[in-house]
Amino acid sequence: MSAIKRIGILTSGGDCSGLNTVIRAVVFRAILEYKWEVFGIKNATDGLIARPMKYKKFSLSDFDFPFAKMGGTMLGTNNSGNANLQMTDGKLTELTNDEVISRFKEGIKTLGLDALVVIGGDGSMAIVSNFCRKADISMIGIPKTIDNDAPVTEYSVGFATAKDVVMEALDRLDTTATSHNRVMILEVMGRGAGHLALESAIAGFADVCLIPEIPYTYEGIVNKLKEVKESGRTHSLVVVAEGISTPEGGHCYAANGRTFCGVAHSISEMINEKASEFNVRTTILGHVQRGGEPSAEDRIMASAFGVHAVDCLAQGKTDQMVAFKEGKIESFDLSYVLQVANRPVDKDSYLVKTAEGLGIYLGELDA
Repeated sequence: MSAIKRIGILTSGGDCSGLNTVIRAVVFRAILEYKWEVFGIKNATDGLIARPMKYKKFSLSDFDFPFAKMGGTMLGTNNSGNANLQMTDGKLTELTNDEVISRFKEGIKTLGLDALVVIGGDGSMAIVSNFCRKADISMIGIPKTIDNDAPVTEYSVGFATAKDVVMEALDRLDTTATSHNRVMILEVMGRGAGHLALESAIAGFADVCLIPEIPYTYEGIVNKLKEVKESGRTHSLVVVAEGISTPEGGHCYAANGRTFCGVAHSISEMINEKASEFNVRTTILGHVQRGGEPSAEDRIMASAFGVHAVDCLAQGKTDQMVAFKEGKIESFDLSYVLQVANRPVDKDSYLVKTAEGLGIYLGELDA
């Protein structure tokens, strides 16, 4: 057993549902089983680097109010990737990399932390793991992303809730599509992976689902819509993952030039151009997918991840990421996780075969 007595926990990167549930699980396991003290670090690593530091000591009573059932993160987060710009006594200061590391180490020492639990993506884990090694403390990571594409793990916190949100949106769009005889296109998040789009399309009874992993053609989309109309149904649902490329190989970006956004409008214009008989409308769901109370599945998995992370620390493990793989919750060396590419949709998976069996147009599977 380890000699840990006090641990910290932080959330890093984009928010999603289930983060507060992880925090609750870590606090409960650490206090109830190991009698450790737990400190919540605010705004990711910024809470340790800023002066004055920003943190709170947790107790079980902090969760009497239903924080754990709420979306977002009660600790705040930061996904700017720039730890060098920090507040010092109310003034924004640009620090050198050495100063950032020095402040981090000083913050760890001031709070007397023996270990840190990091809830974030693989990028956040890599950065904080490096900080922790230099501060000579243990670190365990917990994966979270609605994209569900984190390496190694088959499940990431936040995915299940986002999937439910998209499914509900499709159900609502379906009633409008039925009433007005329309083709409704829904653009969902996912970056370069199609997990959210694919599973939501199956659950929401879509007719077309376009994901980054499978090439498609405009003709394939139009042919499917015509097939639906010829069957006697006068409306269709199309799910589009934000990160798909056009058949010509381009992408659609938001005004910042970095974030995928707007490909649904491109698909709509194409349908209008090639098949003007269809009445097409588009919806970009956006950040609605990342908010709201976590689903039962997210609460269960987030709780299991949090408990396992604390147990890993108690066993003396460090530089590892908790993962759900082949029906088990395990931990893997972070060095291995970072060597593995982000997890795409497997074109041979049962989900792809299910969608294909339901008649959903996924693109050119044999291409």
